[in-house]
Amino acid sequence: MSTKIKVIFHSLYGHTYKLAEAIAEGARSVPGTEVEILQVPETLSDSVLEKMGALEARKTFAHVPVADPKALADADGLLFGSGTRYGSASAQLQAFFDATGGLWVKGALVGKAGGVFVSTGTQHGGQETTLVSMQTFLFHQGLVVVGVPYAAQELTHMDDITGGSPYGSGTVAGTQGERQPTANELAIARFQGKHTAQIAAKLAAK
Repeated sequence: MSTKIKVIFHSLYGHTYKLAEAIAEGARSVPGTEVEILQVPETLSDSVLEKMGALEARKTFAHVPVADPKALADADGLLFGSGTRYGSASAQLQAFFDATGGLWVKGALVGKAGGVFVSTGTQHGGQETTLVSMQTFLFHQGLVVVGVPYAAQELTHMDDITGGSPYGSGTVAGTQGERQPTANELAIARFQGKHTAQIAAKLAAK
């Protein structure tokens, strides 16, 4: 029996999407794991996105299917990613969370593995507060929250600026989105995907 993992993200400039890809790669490294990468609906118009300089970047993941809140229960593990907005997830991801009330009523996500990941513009731009604030959704839905333990040696990397923490993987995008996820940040994301898939498989087997 396969373990199903859904990696769901909101991204404006592609940074969170790249983390999602790395997380999916890590999850797929666990034998018997099926992985879907999905994006939440974008609420900003193309004209606004163009003014923000995000329209072109979003074309790189335009092929990614849009997630259906009702289909979350089909997965054994769920990972959610977002850019930070004043220390919390984007309104787009929050709206997606808000659409899962029916699952909460049924307890449909209770006992599944769950994790979060993030992108910020600066090193101290709210990575940890955003990750922890997203985890409250996981707790309310009854998911088993899976972080990134220090078995991921990349968390202790001190040679340059790096995103990621025990609460989830992350990247520092730069104030203009000019910085792409580094090899160290992507390694943490792959570790998170693998670790979450392993935990999800154990939970599903019970």
